[in-house]
Amino acid sequence: MELFACRASKDFAVKVIDGMNKLAEEGEQYHLGASEVTLFSDGEFVPSFNDSVRGATLFIVQSTFPPSDNLMELLLTIDAAKRASADKIIAVMPYFGWARQDRKDKPRVAIGAKLVANLLTAAGVDRVMTCDLHADQIQGFFDIPVDHVYASKVFIPYIKSLNIEDLAIAAPDMGGAKRANAYAKSLACPVIICHKSRERANVVASITAIGDVEGKNVIIVDDLIDTAGTLCKAAEVLMSKGAKSVRACATHPVLSGPAYDRINNSCLEEVYVTDTIPLSPTADTHKIKVVSMAEIFSAVIRKVYHYEPISTEFIF
Repeated sequence: MELFACRASKDFAVKVIDGMNKLAEEGEQYHLGASEVTLFSDGEFVPSFNDSVRGATLFIVQSTFPPSDNLMELLLTIDAAKRASADKIIAVMPYFGWARQDRKDKPRVAIGAKLVANLLTAAGVDRVMTCDLHADQIQGFFDIPVDHVYASKVFIPYIKSLNIEDLAIAAPDMGGAKRANAYAKSLACPVIICHKSRERANVVASITAIGDVEGKNVIIVDDLIDTAGTLCKAAEVLMSKGAKSVRACATHPVLSGPAYDRINNSCLEEVYVTDTIPLSPTADTHKIKVVSMAEIFSAVIRKVYHYEPISTEFIF
């Protein structure tokens, strides 16, 4: 068994290795394999392994958040592993980019998630491991096994540890209603649904809240935060309807454009995210709390390698 990381997820991979060594039985010892990327002046790059991977079960860790170089680096690393005679290649993608393009929502557009699935398969991957896909049906785009891990495994215990009174869970849009309902059932609290209409991508026209908001401490649950426009506007609407406080909980902190400033200037008290995508080292993150997914991935990777059931790693 060998574990390597592409450049965008080195820090996450180090935490995964630490978690695997904590779970290791006597005689087991895991380390992060040595690899490097050679850069050309025109932007082209060549990933390569410094260690032999012949006959190995290879786990390659890489989140494909923008830029698209991260996906290309993952594909090239998979191809390098295949050509170096690795026995099995598992792509560990804590954040699966292009997942919002899971259907044709207007004429003459691509289905990016399906294209990425085809690219990974064509590159030679045998299995994919990911977390909180934007749409669960993306698993069906693959003809290889997909291990879909839920961040609820870490978020629900974390929320319970906060001991928030008069708690309510909110979905930022109709598409997140299923996720919000699952959280609310586990936390034994009511659900609020926000209905939004968009002018265009990343621009929200209006939001209305459906449910009992008055006197509640609300946590908005979502799979990712991009520009934070929907999130901050939903928080304003909930506060205007009588919520005591509004927090947010989102798996993937994409946080592009003005997202950090919007969160800091909003009425949100706190925002809980995971480490599937690293936060900007230069941004003001005083409202953002990171809950690590590394130990969950450590456990799933070990169990997949040893052909053990992974159902215990799921809350829903």
